[in-house]
Amino acid sequence: MTVEVKVPILPESVSEATVAAWHKKVGDSVSIDENIVDIETEKVVLEVPSMVNGVIKEIRFEEGATVGEQEILAIIEEGAAKAAPAAAAEAPATPDTQASADNSDAEKLSPAVKKLVAENDIDPATISGSGKNGRLLKEDVVNAIAAAPSTPTAQASSPTPAPAAKPAPGSREERREPMSRLRSTIARRLKEAQDTQAMLTTFNDVDLKAVIDIRNQYKEQFEKTHGTRLGFMSFFVKAAIEALKRFPAVNGSIDGNDIVYHDFYDIGIAASSPRGLVVPVLRDVDQMSFAGVEQTISEYGQKAKDGKLTMDDLTGGTFTISNGGVFGSMLSTPIVNPPQSAILGMHRIEERPVAINGEVVIRPMMYLALTYDHRIIDGKQSVLFLRTIKECLEDPARLLLEL
Repeated sequence: MTVEVKVPILPESVSEATVAAWHKKVGDSVSIDENIVDIETEKVVLEVPSMVNGVIKEIRFEEGATVGEQEILAIIEEGAAKAAPAAAAEAPATPDTQASADNSDAEKLSPAVKKLVAENDIDPATISGSGKNGRLLKEDVVNAIAAAPSTPTAQASSPTPAPAAKPAPGSREERREPMSRLRSTIARRLKEAQDTQAMLTTFNDVDLKAVIDIRNQYKEQFEKTHGTRLGFMSFFVKAAIEALKRFPAVNGSIDGNDIVYHDFYDIGIAASSPRGLVVPVLRDVDQMSFAGVEQTISEYGQKAKDGKLTMDDLTGGTFTISNGGVFGSMLSTPIVNPPQSAILGMHRIEERPVAINGEVVIRPMMYLALTYDHRIIDGKQSVLFLRTIKECLEDPARLLLEL
C-alpha cells in the first residue's frame, strides 16, 4: 500500500512554501513520526513527518522547489523493505547498463565540476572524489589538473594553448544563491512599508542609571524567586505599554480609509535567528508581570535559535521593539513592520557626560528611536510618546504607580 506525503495545511495568508531540505532519499526506510522533509514558509520552517513505517518510493519535488498546500511531496511504500542491492550487483554489466551508470554519475556532478572537466577534457571517472559517498568536488578536479604532468606532444599538436585552470587559492569567484523564502519576504515587506507609509523617525536619549541600580539590587533575588534573569527588556516593554495607553494611535493601524485602534497590547520583539530576522509576539503584555515578560522573551529566544517558532508565535502584533544595542548599534532608524504604525529602536548603553542640576556627571545613556507612520501619528504624539518612555525608565516608580 502506498501513502502520499503532502504539504501540510499552511497558515492563514500563506499560499505557498519552499522545499528546504530532504532528510531522506528514494529507497530509504522511514518510521512513523520521523521527519522526512523541511518546508520553509515566509516565517517558519515546518517539519513533515512520515505517517507510516515504510520505504521512500518516490520524491516529486527537489530542494528549492515551490509547493502549494496539500501538494504531494513523496510516496511511501508502507511496510516495504529496502531492495537487496546484491541482486543488482550480481547482474553482469552490459553496454547499456554501463552507459546508464555513466550518465547517472554525470548527473551527480555539480555545475561547477561539469564545466571544469569539460573545459579541460577530463574524464571524471579517472579522479577520486573526496566528497560524501565519493562525490566529486571542484577541489578534486583542480588538484588533478595541477598534478597532471605537462605533455609537450599534446601542446605541439594544438594550435592554441588550452586555457589554464584557475587556481583555487586566492581565486576571485562569485557565488550566486537564491534568497530564502524568509529573506525574500522580509525584503518585500520592508520595501512595501517604505512605498506605502509616510515614515518618519524621532529620537531621544534616556538615562538608565535608575534601571541599572534596580537590576543590581534585585537581580539575584529576582532570579531565585522567578527562575529567570532580570533584563532590560521588561523595563522597556512595560514603559512602552504605558506610552501606548496614553497615545492609542501608536498602537493602531490603517485599514483602507479606516484607522483601527487596538484595545489590547501585543508587542513584537525583533530577534535574530539562524534563518534571519524574526519577530515573535508577546500577547496581552499589559497583563504580564516583569517576570512573565522576561520568561516569555527567554523562551522565544531559545525557540528562535532552535528553529522551533510557530506561525502563532509570529503572527499579529500591534507594536514592535527592536534592540540593535545587543550588536553594538549606537543609533538607527528602524523600519515599521506593516500593518503596524510604529517601531521602537533600542541601542547600546554607553557612559556619556551629561549636565544634571548644573553639574557635569557621567551617566549610562541610550539613544531611543521611534519610527512611525505619519499618516496616523502626528509629530507631537511621537515626541510625547518617546518622552513618556524616557520618564518611565528614568523614574521606574512611575511604572508601579501608573503616573
